[in-house]
Amino acid sequence: MLPFRLPLTIAALGTALALGGTASLAQTTPAAPFTDVQRQAIEAIVKDYLVKNPDVLQEAIAEGERRAQETQKLAQVAALKEAREALINSPHGVVVGNPTGDVTLVEFYDYNCGYCRKALTDIQALIKSDPKLRVVLKDFPVLGAESLEASKLSLAAKQQLKSEKLFEFHTKLLESKGRVNTEKALAVAKEMGLDVAKLQRDAQGPEVKAALAENMGLGDKLGLSGTPAFVIGEEIIPGAVGVEPIRKTIGDVRRCGSASC
Repeated sequence: MLPFRLPLTIAALGTALALGGTASLAQTTPAAPFTDVQRQAIEAIVKDYLVKNPDVLQEAIAEGERRAQETQKLAQVAALKEAREALINSPHGVVVGNPTGDVTLVEFYDYNCGYCRKALTDIQALIKSDPKLRVVLKDFPVLGAESLEASKLSLAAKQQLKSEKLFEFHTKLLESKGRVNTEKALAVAKEMGLDVAKLQRDAQGPEVKAALAENMGLGDKLGLSGTPAFVIGEEIIPGAVGVEPIRKTIGDVRRCGSASC
């Protein structure tokens, strides 16, 4: 918003200063465009003023950033309301923890995201310490072709594994050393006794394609720029922030139905 408002404000400020500072900014809008000479004079006045008063520009930039963040927040809240059913109850989601829990935590992750590996221990700790927590895991492969292939196989594993075993598959992939790719995902599948041939077929099937399309669409709608990203109520928490901030938000949702009481 700032780049569109600031030039007008500066021009008006310059005109007001040129008139001795006695006219109000609202009264200085000219009936005709400025001439080149007038424009140069105004620019000189504004430049001199801002050099002598740099706090004015800093305050304008800060206000512009505040308004932009406020606008983004309102857009995210609206998007969260619109996407709530797909976030919470989509058949494509992987549900761990208490499937009938009173609060749902949604995590978007990429198997090659180092911060997602760090956040895994947070999710495990939250599930262990909070028997009423429901967690929905959403593959969000944004870090390249290897991440995409790993996600396809992980989503296909849902057709052979139940919740706890599926979370074990997810955990083993995230805890893998180095890049997670098709080879590593298949190795985990063999280790856990899955039908690998079926897994590979299912990974190219319509169920997996629909799940990925939905997840990527949700991420785009919510304006997610990376992983991990957590959704609790009407709050989006970007990054591996640790257990306590997430636990506090969960507690607030329980107490007052909002992410911040």
